[in-house]
Amino acid sequence: MKHLNFERLADELDALKKHTLEKVGTADARYIRKVIAFQRIFEWSGRILLMLGFINPIYWLVGVLALATAKILDNMEIGHNVMHGQYDWMNDPQINSRQFEWDIACDGKSWQRIHNYEHHTYTNIIGKDRDFGYGLLRLSDDFKWRVKNLWQFITYLNLSLLFQWGVSYHELAAERVFMGKKKQNRDSKINPSQLKRAFFSKGGKQLFKDYLLFPALAGPLFLWVLSGNLIANLLRNLWTSTIIFCGHFTSDVHTFDAKECEGETQGQWYYRQALGSSNISGAKWFHILTGHLSFQIEHHLFPDLPSSRYQEVAPQVQAIFARHGIPYNTGHFFTQYSQVLKRIIRYSLP
Repeated sequence: MKHLNFERLADELDALKKHTLEKVGTADARYIRKVIAFQRIFEWSGRILLMLGFINPIYWLVGVLALATAKILDNMEIGHNVMHGQYDWMNDPQINSRQFEWDIACDGKSWQRIHNYEHHTYTNIIGKDRDFGYGLLRLSDDFKWRVKNLWQFITYLNLSLLFQWGVSYHELAAERVFMGKKKQNRDSKINPSQLKRAFFSKGGKQLFKDYLLFPALAGPLFLWVLSGNLIANLLRNLWTSTIIFCGHFTSDVHTFDAKECEGETQGQWYYRQALGSSNISGAKWFHILTGHLSFQIEHHLFPDLPSSRYQEVAPQVQAIFARHGIPYNTGHFFTQYSQVLKRIIRYSLP
């Protein structure tokens, strides 16, 4: 790794985190409860408006957008952050990383294993961070080119449309135990049958709820509600996939070799997070809808800090990086997303 004063870097970032955590309290609890309240308002108003679509199609359209917004809030600002343990200090029986379950096909515990531990510990270390390319996309020269990479842009589009299922299947595919066709990773402590059971159980509940229960409750408006739920899920999938790719796969994001990261210090870990992440600038509402993952750098540095604090600490993180000569990768949405698309296309070729 680059020659820097890693000890000083760690001290400065540790001090910033400590100072910010000391301010966490009532305002943060009030914030997440307010977001949850709005999420429920969007969800139920959306479901009601879907059934009023027979009166005026505009009602149905607004209902789809409201339901999609509810699903985005549940996935990004609520589920992702609550399951990171950002609000465990509240001792709330529902708003905690042990009990919370989100409204997507992926089992919460599976996501916590593959994301909270593996991705955040080994960010962008090739061979250890299985989120880099999700096993489907070649996004750096660290991977050997294969013929299937020629059409990986189409693979990316399909992954984006079905993103909740990609996330759900991620651990199962990584452990190579799906349907018993492949052998389990010998280093894994996860029981293959438990992985399969969780995958089918959670996925089945989501399919039942979105495509049978709520449409059936609508009676003669079955198809209105069914199609509305389908489109809301697709919109949520596209949004979450796009935001996550913008935070991880812009052109300046670095990858790392496992050997160079052996025995790394806290400062070196911080440095790797800085080089392996990118931010997206935008308005307050935009940051909320991204789950504040538009501050991906800050999230990778401080994954257990309440997400609404990322915007507050971002200028201080940028100043620390500047003092140490570390690049702070940020840009407008279309700038970052265009880099993602270019990276996908670039590495689709030999």
